Amino acid sequence: MEVILLERVENLGMMGDVVNVRPGFARNYLIPQNKALRATEKNRSHFEEQRHQLEAANLEHKSEAEKIGAKLDGLTVLLIRQAGDTGQLYGSVNTRDIAGEITATGFTISRQQVKLAQPIKALGLHKIRIGLHSEFSVNVIANVARSEEEAKLQAKTGKAIISSDEEERIAEGEAARKAALEAEKVFEEGAAPSAEELMEDAAVETAARQGPEKAAGVKAEAGEEAAAEKEETEETGDKNEKAGEKAG
Repeated sequence: MEVILLERVENLGMMGDVVNVRPGFARNYLIPQNKALRATEKNRSHFEEQRHQLEAANLEHKSEAEKIGAKLDGLTVLLIRQAGDTGQLYGSVNTRDIAGEITATGFTISRQQVKLAQPIKALGLHKIRIGLHSEFSVNVIANVARSEEEAKLQAKTGKAIISSDEEERIAEGEAARKAALEAEKVFEEGAAPSAEELMEDAAVETAARQGPEKAAGVKAEAGEEAAAEKEETEETGDKNEKAGEKAG
């Protein structure tokens, strides 16, 4: 279905653009919200006649939105919710919740103006975009916490309040990740231990359980075996080389 946009619509077009949209989107949202008209010949002519007035009204509305935005931008609203030790909410915070809290502070905001990709499902500080005008928006902070005390701590530290056990688990995971990265740096190509060294270390470790003398003996034996294997490999290479010379 083709419609004429009466104002800028995000991800769709600017005022005066004729765009093709789904019929349901046009009938249920664009047309009832006075954001578009059906692209009939009559409506096209009517729009062109009213274009200057529409543009002037749009600029006035944008100017008003900017004045409100100067006061609203950076506002923090508190939402108290129950949550588990990991910080996951028992439920969620949606656009209606956020619009209600902002309105309670003295601003009139509808849920449609709250640009939230998906409901909030975790404790913490969440930046939310508020569309005050089709061409202007600001950000507010939703502080989602279990209590006002925890909300104050979150605002101070910038981090969600979770249990000490969960913090330790996260810290351990981060430490393990860093250790793995360090190991990768150490064992770069050519720096990793050879197969002989790995076999020798494994044998020594097993023998160590049987006493120091046994461990020393196994280490010496492993060294001798490795040397013998190396010598055998070199002899085989010499024989192959001589055989090649003879064949030539």
